[in-house]
Amino acid sequence: MSVTGAGHSADLIVINGRVLTMDDGNPATEAVAVKDGAIIAIGSRASIEELKGPATKVIDAKGGSVIPGFIEAHMHLFSGGAELAHLQLTGIHGFEALQKAIRDYAQTRPDAKMLVGQGVDYTVLGSERVTRHHLDAILPDRPFCMAAPDHHTMWANTRALEMAGILHGRTLGPGNEIVMGDDGLAGGELREGEAFGPVLDLAGESRVRLGLATGGEPDPMPTAAERAADRDIMRRGLAWCARHGITSIQNMDGNLYQLELLAEIEAEEGLSCRVQVPFHYKNFMTLDMLDKASDMAVRYNSEWLSSGMVKVFYDGVLDSWTAVMVEPYADRPDWVGEPLFTPQQFNDLAVAVDKRGLQIAVHSIGDGAVRAVLDGYEAAQKANGKRDSRHRVEHIEVTTTADVPRFAELGVVASMQPPHPPGAMDFPLEPTVSRIGPARWPLSYAWRTLKDAGAHVVFASDWPVSPIDPILGIQAAVLRKPWAKSDPDQSFSLHEALAGYTVEGAYAEFTEHRKGMLKSGYMADLVVLSDDIEATAPEALHKVHPVTTICGGKITYQA
Repeated sequence: MSVTGAGHSADLIVINGRVLTMDDGNPATEAVAVKDGAIIAIGSRASIEELKGPATKVIDAKGGSVIPGFIEAHMHLFSGGAELAHLQLTGIHGFEALQKAIRDYAQTRPDAKMLVGQGVDYTVLGSERVTRHHLDAILPDRPFCMAAPDHHTMWANTRALEMAGILHGRTLGPGNEIVMGDDGLAGGELREGEAFGPVLDLAGESRVRLGLATGGEPDPMPTAAERAADRDIMRRGLAWCARHGITSIQNMDGNLYQLELLAEIEAEEGLSCRVQVPFHYKNFMTLDMLDKASDMAVRYNSEWLSSGMVKVFYDGVLDSWTAVMVEPYADRPDWVGEPLFTPQQFNDLAVAVDKRGLQIAVHSIGDGAVRAVLDGYEAAQKANGKRDSRHRVEHIEVTTTADVPRFAELGVVASMQPPHPPGAMDFPLEPTVSRIGPARWPLSYAWRTLKDAGAHVVFASDWPVSPIDPILGIQAAVLRKPWAKSDPDQSFSLHEALAGYTVEGAYAEFTEHRKGMLKSGYMADLVVLSDDIEATAPEALHKVHPVTTICGGKITYQA
């Protein structure tokens, strides 16, 4: 047992638990003591109860697991908080079910300027692709749009397309497309943010999307009332995280405004999660704009609120053929996708960001994007010298044999999402597996291959793209099955999957000396679960849920 601070009573103790510390030096114990936001002791129940004073709060874990707080290494807090109020279409199939869901929702929101749905499968109508005409038949007189789970494709009805001024199409940047119909008008399918941005803006939530859409600041600046409403959206998102046992968030879109909102919440009542917000660098920016990224890193550098990262999108997604591939798509033999940066532009960016001592995280889904980003990180190392940069590749849905060892060689973090492989959780097999093609299946969502090659693999949900619950992600990682018998097994053990949401999350943000484990002197970020997770059958993991979440020694959620 560790007895640091044993002469003083604890603020809080957790007893009667199956304490899974994630610390190889002291893997399992019974109880934890917390004081002033840090862990002061872990050990037997008797030794921890000695630290109980008259004001000590006692949490009885009732035999449930006590684990480090989950570190969500890739999510979108602001838009996720806003989307909790949207129509949820996950699991809806067929025209009639879609029609009922949309019409029922519309009735409950008679005054909404724009109706927005989320999470609709690309195959909601089977092999038939959704058009504005389908949506017009459901809701002809009110603007409506709905997003695919990946948030890279939306479908809008005619009213929404008219109001957004894009019914007749519009010239867009690389990788974005308003799919046109045979009649010369927009067909209703909108691929990537530039295409569907004008439609979403009708909902009055444009500030929520700025960190993703432009990386810029609100213009004009919001009124006091608008700012207060935005803080409430952030609070809703933070509470949703705490409810799911999350104590640290690595946000994957960002601007100064998000940091300011979070700082205002911190000043008012404290934050319920620790949050890192990046500077989002877009392909229309110039390298001198990285001054803002450096400024954000200096201004926000606490254990509760920080920046220090530059987020970039290199490509889109597989389902809309906007991911960048080395070889053509299996179902589109003349197409490899269109990158958002040229390789040279990205190399220049990587060198410039790395030179500032900042971390880079790049959305790279196709194997062509993954390779180009690794090339950029290699260029940065050659130009600036090798350092412990921990640059990140986000998603890595397909990679190549040649690129697998480069992650460990370059010290690059593989940031991956257990809910994302089709068939693992909510995403259907089609159209994705046919886009990839069987030849590339062995190196698709290749967590185990990358881990075995020495890469640090960190896990997350990409909420609101997938459900936020880390336990569902852990179950998806443990139960992962190959698409073909000849494909390698990419599944993780329970302990490895837990590490992906704790130890590796801390490593990804350079805080492994302070969090990700339950250890004396570490931050008091921990979760009490409803059951003993190690004694739970993998098929039943989804029944396990957080009972108490503690962040910085404060209870942030209690069931």
